[in-house]
Amino acid sequence: MQPSAIQPIPPVSLYHTGLLAELRTFWAVVRREWTIFLRYPSWVVAMLVWPVIFPMIYIMSARALAGPQGAGLAVFQLRTGIQDYIGFIAIGTTIWMWQNIVLWDVGFSLRNEQLRGTLEANWMAPARRFSLLLGASAVQMVTMLVFIAVSVLEFGLLYGVRYNGNPLLVLLMLLVCIPSIYGLGIGFASLVIAAKEAHTFVFLLRAMVMIFCGITFPLSVLPGWMQSVASWLPQTYMITGMRLAALGGADFATLWPYIRILLLFGVIWLAIGYTLFAQMERRARRNGTIGHF
Repeated sequence: MQPSAIQPIPPVSLYHTGLLAELRTFWAVVRREWTIFLRYPSWVVAMLVWPVIFPMIYIMSARALAGPQGAGLAVFQLRTGIQDYIGFIAIGTTIWMWQNIVLWDVGFSLRNEQLRGTLEANWMAPARRFSLLLGASAVQMVTMLVFIAVSVLEFGLLYGVRYNGNPLLVLLMLLVCIPSIYGLGIGFASLVIAAKEAHTFVFLLRAMVMIFCGITFPLSVLPGWMQSVASWLPQTYMITGMRLAALGGADFATLWPYIRILLLFGVIWLAIGYTLFAQMERRARRNGTIGHF
């Protein structure tokens, strides 16, 4: 009896390997996260309410501190070069809310999967784990762009903010903010999955942005050492550049120093985020702690 010939192993389709497979994984996570988002329509209410409520505290305080005749506004204009103090506050608080929501949503995305009991099964799938995090980040990015668009409309309709900048430059500033914000969120997600709970770190980071980055006041009023700390935070350049683009009527040459440094911060934070994620993945694989609570 002749032994049967060994059949060659069929080649693996590109549909299941390489970049195309990662795109399929990415798209599957996007569909899952978007489906979950649409199952809770009350979340849309928050996108409509928070842009109105959160800046109101600081706007009312600014009106009170300006005095009954608004005498303090002259000092504000001298310090900032911007006449619209409401728009000044609205832009600062919007950037703060954007960073804060990213820390909670992207930063805790892997932890939420762990609590749902799906993280361990997903990590056993033949796909890169980083694609799972990128998919969650992409959906969050789309919802935040809608949130920012709603905020811009509401600021104009309800607070009377008048935007006198070039819309294309405002959009450009918005785009160059994305790598830094989401690079920080990805790095934070990696730390959360290892530490399990990191609410204190969220509170600390958002407090630093609020204190050092001037979300409601000009940086020139800060002491010198606080201005030095602010210069190392990308949110400082996001807020200042966005104010100049939307309210100050700045041109590209004026905005270029902010764009350049934000691109640099974006590369750095994306590299840090990916490095932290890779280290966390190796640590979890070595210690077998990915399913631990």
